[in-house]
Amino acid sequence: MNSKSETDEASRGSEASSSNNQPTPSNPKDHSVPVLCADTSTGKSKDVMKRAAAKQLIERYFYQLLDGCGNPNCDNRFCASSGEARNLTPNEAAAEAIKLFYTEARLCDTLPNKVPRTEAVINSVCATTPCATGTTRNIVTKDGDRIDYPSCSTSRFMDKFKPDSSQQEDCKNVRHNNGAPLTEERIYELCDECLETKKPQVLTRALGEAFTQPAILARCFQRKLREGDNGNGGEKIDKKSNAMCSSSDPDKDVDSVAGPGLDVASCRRAFQYLANIVYYANMLAGVMESNTMREEPVVIASQLDPLGDALDHLYPLSSMKNLKHTPYEDPLAIELDINVLDARKPFLPFEEFYNEPLSDTIEMDIDLANCKTEIDEIGNKFSFLKYPFILTAATKSLGLYYENRIRMYSERRVSLLHAVVGAAPPMPFLRLKVRRSHIIDDALVELEMIAMERALDLKKQLVVEFEGEQGIDEGGVSKEFFQLVVEQIFNPDYGMFTQRQDEVTVWFNPTSFETEAQFTLIGIVLGLAIYNNIILAVNFPMVVYRKLMGKKGSFEDLADWNSTLYNGLKDMLEYTENDLEETYYQTFRICYTDVFGNNLFHDLKENGDDVFVTQENKREFVDLYADFLLNKSVETQFKAFRRGFVMVTDESQLGTLFRPEEVETLVCGSKNFDFNELEKSTEYDGGYTSESQTIKDFWSIVHSLSLEDKRKLLQFTTGSDRVPVGGLSHLKLVIARNGPDCARLPTAHTCFNVLLLPEYENKEKLEDRLMKAISYSKGFGII
Repeated sequence: MNSKSETDEASRGSEASSSNNQPTPSNPKDHSVPVLCADTSTGKSKDVMKRAAAKQLIERYFYQLLDGCGNPNCDNRFCASSGEARNLTPNEAAAEAIKLFYTEARLCDTLPNKVPRTEAVINSVCATTPCATGTTRNIVTKDGDRIDYPSCSTSRFMDKFKPDSSQQEDCKNVRHNNGAPLTEERIYELCDECLETKKPQVLTRALGEAFTQPAILARCFQRKLREGDNGNGGEKIDKKSNAMCSSSDPDKDVDSVAGPGLDVASCRRAFQYLANIVYYANMLAGVMESNTMREEPVVIASQLDPLGDALDHLYPLSSMKNLKHTPYEDPLAIELDINVLDARKPFLPFEEFYNEPLSDTIEMDIDLANCKTEIDEIGNKFSFLKYPFILTAATKSLGLYYENRIRMYSERRVSLLHAVVGAAPPMPFLRLKVRRSHIIDDALVELEMIAMERALDLKKQLVVEFEGEQGIDEGGVSKEFFQLVVEQIFNPDYGMFTQRQDEVTVWFNPTSFETEAQFTLIGIVLGLAIYNNIILAVNFPMVVYRKLMGKKGSFEDLADWNSTLYNGLKDMLEYTENDLEETYYQTFRICYTDVFGNNLFHDLKENGDDVFVTQENKREFVDLYADFLLNKSVETQFKAFRRGFVMVTDESQLGTLFRPEEVETLVCGSKNFDFNELEKSTEYDGGYTSESQTIKDFWSIVHSLSLEDKRKLLQFTTGSDRVPVGGLSHLKLVIARNGPDCARLPTAHTCFNVLLLPEYENKEKLEDRLMKAISYSKGFGII
C-alpha cells in the first residue's frame, strides 16, 4: 500500500523466518536483504543492504516500544509488553528507537507477519500444537497459500481486557491478536463474537488499534497474491524494480517495492456491513417512536409525454428517465423495520457520524453518477450517497443540486424537441412574470395554470421577471422573488398561517378561509425553492419537516411548536400523586382559540367532557391532545400543502438523503452568521487584494455591524439574507474594484455574488456609502 507498510512487512517477515535461530540480533550485519537490482554495482548494493538492515532494526525497536512483543512474561525493559517501559508518543518512540539502535539494546522476538486466515485453520492448529514461547509454525490454507502464525503464548489476546483473566488462554482468540490487520473475514468474526458474548470490547479495540496506528492501518484489507497473479502484475513490479535501480536514494529503493495492494471490494463490503450496524445500533440504543405514525403517501399521477420518451431513447446516457430508479433501501433496515424518522433521540447525535474530510474531498458529480447507475453484469458501482449518514448536509445538498440540474436540462431538451416537431412553442424555462405590487396574485395564478396544464413544467429551471424592470434572472432575481413571496404569504394578516405571540414559528391556520388549492400552491413554492437551490426565510417548527418526510407529529414535537403547553403536559405526566384528578381538573374536552380570539372546543374522545384525566389515562390524553393539534386540526391544509411540495420533489432523493433537521437547513440555511469565515473565503478582483486599504476598512466596518445590518449586507450582495448550507465559508463572495474615489454608491450583481466597490478615499466615506446602499436598495436594473 505504501512504503512504510511494505518495509514493515519485509522486516516482520524476516523476523518470522529467523526467530528460531537468531532470537536477539544485535548487529546489522546479521540480517540480509534480497538485492532488488542485479545490475547495480557491488558497492552500491552493499550500501543499500546496510541501510535497509539498519532501517529494519530501528523499526523493530520502534514497534517494540509502542506495541511490545506480545509475550505477557517479557522481562525486557525496552519492550512495552514488559510493563516497565513508559508510554511514549510515536515521535518519542522514534527518537528512542534510534538511541537503542546505536547502543545495540536487546530486541525481543516480535510477532511475525499477520495475514488473513480462516477460523477452522486456526482452531485446528491450536488444537494440535503446544504453545511454546518464541516459536512459529507454517500452515497451508485451503487456497494453497503458505502462511506463518504465532504460537499461543506469544500473542496478546483481547482476553486481558476482560474482568476475569485466566492463565489458560483460549486459542480461538488468536485472531484478535493485538496489532493484527483488519480483513473482511476478521470484521465478520469480530461482529459475530460481539453478538455471542454481548460485549463490544473485542471489536472496539480492534478498530481502535487499526485507526490509531498507521502501521497497522497500512496493512488492512490487503489483496492476497495468488499463483495466478504473475502475469501483467509481475511485469508492472519488474518495471517498478527497474525504475528503482536508477534512483539515487537508497531508502527509496527499498521502500518503493510494490506490495499486494488494497482489496477494494472486500473493504467496501466490510464497510457496508459494519457502518450500517453501528448506525442502526445507535438509533436502537436511543429513544425510538412507533413506526405506525406515518402520513398518507401522496400519489402524483404520471403524465404521458411521447416526445420526451423519444428523446430519452435518443439520449439514454443523459436522460433523467434512465437515471430514475427505485430509492435504495438497506436490507438491514428492512429486516430491523427501522427508519431514521422514528429515532426521536439517538444514543449519539447523528452529527457524530459525519466524516468531514471525506465530505470535503468527495467528487459529488461522479458519486451521483455511480449512485444512479443501474445494476449490470459487473454490479453496482460504489456510491457514498447510499450511506448518507456519513456525509454532511452541505455535501449532500451539492449532490441534490447536481441531480436537479440534470432534471432541468432534460426538461429543456424535451421542450426544444416539442418546438422542433411543432407540437408546442419553445418553453425551455419555467418563466414567471409578476408585478411587485401584486406579486402573490400573479405568482399563484401562473403556478396554478402550469400545475393544471402540465405539471412537468414545474421541474424546469425557474426564471422570474419583474414587470417594468430590466434585471435578467441569473439567480438573483429569483432569490428576491421568493423573499417577497414568503414575506407576504406567511404574514398572519394574509390568513393562511398564524404566529404565536411567544413563539417565532408559523403554523397552518386551521380556520383559514383559503381553498386547498392555495395551500397546494404554497407547497409548490417551497418545493421550487429547494429545486432551484434557493434559501427561504421560513420559520416552520421542526414538526413540519418531519411531516413532509412522512412522520406524523407526536407529543415530543410540541416542544418547539408550543413550549408552554409542552411543559405543562410534561408536568402532568411526571405528576405521581393520587390526587391528579382534583389537582388538574382536566377532562378530555380541550379548548383552543382561532385567529380572531374565539374559543373553540373539541372532544378528544366521545363524551370527552365527562371523562376526567387520571393517572391511568393521562398518557392517552397527552397523545390525543398532541395528535389533534399537530395532525387532525390541520389535516386538510397540510395535505394540500404537502401535495404541492411533492409535485416538485417527487423524483429527487430528498427523502432518502436528508433527515428532517437537514431539510430545515436546506430550506432555511445555516443559523451561524460567522463573517470571519466569509472574509476568509472572499475573493477579490479589479485590482483589489486582501491587503488593499479599502478592503481592510470594509471588513472592519462589516465586523462592527449589528446582526440586522449584516443580514441587509447579505441581502444586498447575494439577493438573500440567509446563510447557505454549511455556513458562510460556502458563500463565494467577490469584491471587485469599481473605479477610483467617487460619489457613487456600491452596487452588486446578486446573481453572481459580486460586490462592486469604488476605492473611496477614507473609511468614513466608505461606511456612509455602504450603509446607504444596503438600507435603501430595491429593484434591479442594467449597469
